[in-house]
Amino acid sequence: MIVGIDLGTTHSLIGRYDADGPRLFANPLGSLLTPSVVAIDDEGHVLVGQAARDRLVSHPESSVANFKRWMGSARETRLGQRVFRPEELSALVLRSLLADAEAALGEKIHEAVISVPAYFSDAQRKATRTAGELAGIRVERLINEPTAAALAYGLQERPDGSRFVVLDLGGGTFDVSVLEMFEGVVEVHASAGDNFLGGEDFLDMLETAFLGDLGLPAGSFPNTQRGQLRRWLEIAKRELSQRAEVRVTGQLGEHAVDWRIDQERFAKLSEPLLQRMRTPLERAMRDARLQPEQIDDIVLVGGASRMPMVARMVSRMFGRLPLRHVHPDEAIALGSCVAAGMKARDQRLDEVILTDVCPYTLGTEVTRRDGDGQLHPGYFHPIIHRNSTVPTSREESFWPAQPQQKALQLNVYQGENPMVANNIKLGELEVDIDPRLPIAENEVVLRFTYDINGVLQVEATVRATGRHYELLLQHNPGLLLDSEQIRQRLAALAELKIHPRDKQENIALLARAERLYEEHLHARAQLQAWITNFRAVVETQHDQLIREHRRELERALDALEQS
Repeated sequence: MIVGIDLGTTHSLIGRYDADGPRLFANPLGSLLTPSVVAIDDEGHVLVGQAARDRLVSHPESSVANFKRWMGSARETRLGQRVFRPEELSALVLRSLLADAEAALGEKIHEAVISVPAYFSDAQRKATRTAGELAGIRVERLINEPTAAALAYGLQERPDGSRFVVLDLGGGTFDVSVLEMFEGVVEVHASAGDNFLGGEDFLDMLETAFLGDLGLPAGSFPNTQRGQLRRWLEIAKRELSQRAEVRVTGQLGEHAVDWRIDQERFAKLSEPLLQRMRTPLERAMRDARLQPEQIDDIVLVGGASRMPMVARMVSRMFGRLPLRHVHPDEAIALGSCVAAGMKARDQRLDEVILTDVCPYTLGTEVTRRDGDGQLHPGYFHPIIHRNSTVPTSREESFWPAQPQQKALQLNVYQGENPMVANNIKLGELEVDIDPRLPIAENEVVLRFTYDINGVLQVEATVRATGRHYELLLQHNPGLLLDSEQIRQRLAALAELKIHPRDKQENIALLARAERLYEEHLHARAQLQAWITNFRAVVETQHDQLIREHRRELERALDALEQS
């Protein structure tokens, strides 16, 4: 069984491709969207999803979100008595998604296609694969999120020569891809993006404006109140997509809040962020060597793409309205399901071939000689340029910089800067050469091969001796986990106390009630009574009674929030 997964910054989804096409699976709360949030409760149990998201407001010290932005780094987060890496936090979200899908399907899942931002680096892609391994599945393929969105829109069924631009503005990342349909192949011509630009940044901007208007310095509120404020501002941000003006009111500690913002001011405040969106979009178009009038359709996906200012910016740049008829939160997950169907060789999809591109330039360090004959090391020499269609293989020849050199040190980098100091080092390969030979006869042929799963193979052949060297770059020392570390982390994760799936509804409802207790001072006595009563009902272990009281409490909390 193979599934498609959108492992998102803000929300994650899972589904599969079956007889009726792509189908997404709901979590125990009946929602297709599972918040990408992890928390530890007072008993040391791990919570994932809505329950964790509510505790992010009431217990921020034991909850964490937005960890997708840290993938590929060695950053660690302490929750309770445990320290987690980004791969482990993502693995816990994957485990929750897999449990939901397995409950719906009634069978075990072994493989998955997972979507990643098109601009994810080599290290970030490897970290995503590791998260899948820690969750107990094999990641059959990583698919770029804009490419997945194109599949969700059925762009692979368009006539030959059709060209599209897909823009994906999610909670934490922004991606652009330029695609063309040609003889049954969906070919990616160029991709660009910003791994630190998304809906969260627009929320940060609103928080800054709020504090500025009220004359409050940053850090004015403790973490619990700041979490409550950001939740209010998130609601306001969403409402600004439909309303000309919104009002934020409430009580934050000793501060009575009454703040208004309209669409016009929101758009003006957002201009620096919109400019950051334009930069990768223009770069992708330049790399694809296309003008706006040569594009047939523009697709907008990602939850943050709902903001009207985003559609307006795209419309001005391309002179037409973007397509937005597929649910923006679900498009990437649906496309991942289509890609999973392709991997499973579904008969309706086997004629479609999907290509992708290398998101960064890959190359090696070289020494250059100036006009006076002086040697200067540290220059970057590209071998595979960014936006090369993958899989791809390129080779070039290199020679020692000085006579009687015994070895060539081949340092492998990714990046776009002419100096290696400003790029990311991926690995190194030392090649022995004959110091007795003249420089011109000590040729070393260096070949880079980059596959569709983001694995770089580096091969060096000494022409004079035929000796062959090889380096397979599958991890970055110090950043990513090696096989032994993965084994140890798997054992540690297995010991975690994770709440059973069938109790998630109750856990999430109690977490929501506790969040509302934090937020609504006037209703605390009533909320405390409701919480106490529901906990007592849960302890009876009487399923029907629990379901009845759960529905009653849900209705009561809905009414409280609406008021």
